[in-house]
Amino acid sequence: MAQGETYPGSPIRAYVIDHVTIPSSFVGINQVRAKSDLVTLVHMPYLPLRKLPPRPSQALSSAWLERLAARLAGCTGDVAAERSVVCRETLAELAYPAYAANWETAIADESVPLGTRLALTALDPRNVTLEPEFYSDCDDARFQPVKPLLWLWYSFDRLPIGGQNIDIGVRLRRLLAPYIFKRVGKNFKAFQHVEFTFGYNLEVGDDVVVHRHVLLDDRGGIRLGNKVSISDYANIYSHTHSIVEQADVTNALTILDDGVRVTYHATVLAGVHVNEQGMVGAVAVATKDVRPYHVYVGIPAKSVRVKPNAPEPATILRTSDQRLPR
Repeated sequence: MAQGETYPGSPIRAYVIDHVTIPSSFVGINQVRAKSDLVTLVHMPYLPLRKLPPRPSQALSSAWLERLAARLAGCTGDVAAERSVVCRETLAELAYPAYAANWETAIADESVPLGTRLALTALDPRNVTLEPEFYSDCDDARFQPVKPLLWLWYSFDRLPIGGQNIDIGVRLRRLLAPYIFKRVGKNFKAFQHVEFTFGYNLEVGDDVVVHRHVLLDDRGGIRLGNKVSISDYANIYSHTHSIVEQADVTNALTILDDGVRVTYHATVLAGVHVNEQGMVGAVAVATKDVRPYHVYVGIPAKSVRVKPNAPEPATILRTSDQRLPR
């Protein structure tokens, strides 16, 4: 059936969904509403990620990661101090190889340029401060052991070997995540420049993907279910400030259930529960809970449709544009 046609002998027009024509009177397959009584949704081809052959440097990167994994597993005493040394030596080898073997003497050597010495000191996380350390609710007993790994994560992303180098970057972050997060499932995948508040208040399920430049503010706790996808430049918050007194902070657990998608540049505010298979559209700001299988867009985000894979219509609450005026 072409767009705009009607069924023979019937005034009912149709939705064309993935090239399948559905009468507009049928509710539940797709609850799109528009000014026209005909909506065409363009079929989107299924394009799974392809597998690439190993890079020529694969053996080197694997050996490097295995050595790092062994060193982290061996930190069993003063964990914060031992991990700081691992972080420093790892970064020195990558960023300042000429000083990797004599870092301690180089930072005190007045013949070494002052700026170089200062840069060398910053390879050790004990010489830097991260923003969460200023927070009154920062638990130092939990944060100091993860701080060296956060610093390694952030610093690696800003090196030529890191950043856009997807394979080794994903594998490194997957290696670090169990030491940082409260819990992490299998196949965790984080791209470059993802940042956290504490790190230790983050729970991550299986097959979670976090894309570039995402902020996961786990100050009040974030729980990500299985197969959650967070797109580039999204922000997930778990704390909020009083509009009267900025130091008046409220922490609230933020939950993204299984199959949730938070898309480009979207924001989920503290305490919001994005229910199973919910979706927060691009640039949207979710200020309240997102219903299961609903797509929320706008500022503040509101439901505009129900996903076509939703269960029976009777089990799904109506979208905002279907509500009758009182």
